[in-house]
Amino acid sequence: MKKYRTLISAGAIALMLAACTADEEVDSSSAAESENKTEQVSNVEKPVADEATERKISYLGNDYEVPAKVETIIAASLEAMEDAAVLGVKPAGVISMDGKTIPKYLESDLAGATVVGSKKEPSTEAMLSLNPEAILGTSKWDEAQMSNYNKIATTFPYSHISTNWKENLLLFGQLAGKESEAQKALDDYDAKLASTKESIANSELKDKKVVIIRVRGGLSVYPAGVYLNPSIYEDFGFTVPEELNSIEAQTMITYETLTEWNPDIIFLQYADDENKDTPELLQEILDNPIFNSTTAAKTNNVHVNLIDAMAQGGTAWSKINFLEAFNENVLK
Repeated sequence: MKKYRTLISAGAIALMLAACTADEEVDSSSAAESENKTEQVSNVEKPVADEATERKISYLGNDYEVPAKVETIIAASLEAMEDAAVLGVKPAGVISMDGKTIPKYLESDLAGATVVGSKKEPSTEAMLSLNPEAILGTSKWDEAQMSNYNKIATTFPYSHISTNWKENLLLFGQLAGKESEAQKALDDYDAKLASTKESIANSELKDKKVVIIRVRGGLSVYPAGVYLNPSIYEDFGFTVPEELNSIEAQTMITYETLTEWNPDIIFLQYADDENKDTPELLQEILDNPIFNSTTAAKTNNVHVNLIDAMAQGGTAWSKINFLEAFNENVLK
């Protein structure tokens, strides 16, 4: 299907709307609001230029057309923002948890970027004002959102699935002209990981039972292929606890359940932003006598926020930093 790109500014939209009121010959019909109230973009489209000014990029089985040189990128997902930090790229636009500020753990890397809204539904008006040539969104967006943002610029459903982290980084590298930097980051990770796995195999850690718990109003665990779990079980080679085999999504567990699992090592991830209603919860967990009856607590193997708790887990940034922190704090 022939690709189209919208070449229109936020100011032009306002002028067009005024013209529609004054001129009876202008078609006054407009696109209906999507079911999730997604902000709509005027549907004025122009055929893309010839092949010399466009290029095709393949990503996770689909082809996308973007300008031959992409100079303005909006990273509209935390996954894309983490990859930008790895590559040393400062996107024109980013999203945030509160719709106002860049997340603290990425603040220094992405300083100067314009916040275009919250991660659930960035503002189309804010995006338009930046005149992007590509938008790196999220595979969590629904069809209506993707259709809407594609009217601004070619929008990629940047994967939130951990197993696609390498494809994500390579895509960003292609768009930003940082292919070699992306490949080097992957090669460096693989080399460091190989050394780490060898060290684990030759240490007392190799047969330990390891569990990652994310504090979200309580003790939450994830399936083996979600969040930071792939780093532990797939990359580092620790055995997946039998108890996780029945976990299909984020699941709250009790202190009593945790003692039944009795892990040797616990990675405890806690963020203030995710526990605003229970600001004392982390200390309550660490002081809880049942929690402290686990082998991990008894042997001082409870590691709080080995990396920032807001890290997405299945990204190059998360994996690289988790691997480094593991070597420095656990594999001593």
